[in-house]
Amino acid sequence: MAEATEQETRVIGAEAKRVKREVLGIPDQRKHRERAAKPLTSRAKEPGTQQRVYRYRFYPTGVQARQLVQTFGACRWVYNEGLVLRANAWRDHHVSVGFAETSRALTGWRQARETSWLQAVSSTVLQQSLRHLDAAFARFFKGTAKYPKPKRKHRSRDSATYVRTGFRWREDPERPGTGLISLAKQTEPLDVRWSRPLPAGVLPVKLTVNRDRAGRFFLYVLVEERITPLPAAFVPGSTAPKAVGLDLGLAALVTTDDGSTVEHPRLLKKYEKKLARLQKELHRKQKGSSNRAKVREKIARLYALITDVRKDGLDQLTTRLVRENQVLVVEDLAVANLLRSPSGAGRRRKAKLNQSISDAAWGQLLRMLRYKCEWYGRTLVIVDRFFPSTRRCSSCHAKGERLDVSIRSWTCQECGAVHDRDANAAVNLRDEGLRLYWLVAMALPPGRATPTVIRASELPGCVVAA
Repeated sequence: MAEATEQETRVIGAEAKRVKREVLGIPDQRKHRERAAKPLTSRAKEPGTQQRVYRYRFYPTGVQARQLVQTFGACRWVYNEGLVLRANAWRDHHVSVGFAETSRALTGWRQARETSWLQAVSSTVLQQSLRHLDAAFARFFKGTAKYPKPKRKHRSRDSATYVRTGFRWREDPERPGTGLISLAKQTEPLDVRWSRPLPAGVLPVKLTVNRDRAGRFFLYVLVEERITPLPAAFVPGSTAPKAVGLDLGLAALVTTDDGSTVEHPRLLKKYEKKLARLQKELHRKQKGSSNRAKVREKIARLYALITDVRKDGLDQLTTRLVRENQVLVVEDLAVANLLRSPSGAGRRRKAKLNQSISDAAWGQLLRMLRYKCEWYGRTLVIVDRFFPSTRRCSSCHAKGERLDVSIRSWTCQECGAVHDRDANAAVNLRDEGLRLYWLVAMALPPGRATPTVIRASELPGCVVAA
């Protein structure tokens, strides 16, 4: 019923074109009028390749820094203007405006006297900002994200994306994988610190330049490369795949099924006194003063340090786990639900718990495991979140009562086995993950590779083990 009402109220056809042209100021399509309109299609990657992003820090000159800051501001302005155009078109006239219309409106904005400063920025970069807006609306209509919000100067990330027509790449023949990168509207190449080379002979697909809160400039290079899968990992003396159960927690960041643990670095707690001192110092400074800006930069640099250390630790941990095991089993954690805002009694305790969960970065760890398993030919099994991994005895599979978070060990009432809370959960996860793995592997046709991700909630007719 709602869909029928929307179709009745939506303005289409010649009337929609008239509203766009006369009311919204969107010019008609001038190029290729004799050709039929074709839907935009995303660029498909080459068969057998994987998309990978390499991050490098670079140090722009004064002229380059000013031009990049202007580019960041222009991308933000175009994004917000496109958001207002699309919102007003639907609210006031029931006309749907997409990327093609906003791209034609961009041409008018660049030609207008009031916004002629947009001509100092590459048009392809501004079009990419509109593509990001279109992708945000697509996620909203799909139901996976909220309605797009305007970007703010001091809140949103300073970022600009350059496609292949917006940069020039010249590879160094003496050092393959490194070279000179020149951005559109700039005459000098960037001073990039090549911490590791790109794949030799590969042309970058896309570049993203951003500036973090600490004032550092980073270059993200997207390439398509052929990543060689790792040799299969088997249990010694057998042909069974080597599997590991991973229980994520706060007492220990990761506990494996053999009882080994990876300690929680607790970086926020490590630097909480210094952060509190800087926050007090910031509160005493006058708003808008240069001294306040200096303190804000100190805080941003400290948070950048925490982020870099956390990411480096997770990167090393996930790489080691993927190299050593063929099947990795984790629990399907609803991190967003766990981080709900505290309210009512016990909100201070809940706020501390939220801080510890954010500091552990479970979501980032799971994302790393997922794409590295895809790269290196491993399988990540995601067990259903309702699987009783903690209170099920790993010896006799008897299910006990619910355990409070403060209880770190318990004794099975059926067989008398004494279990460490996290180690027992990791063993149960491994066993359930292997059950799901073989359930999928046996159902595949001959010669078909096992999928890189097996999610229990997506398996038809799969029953959660008791």
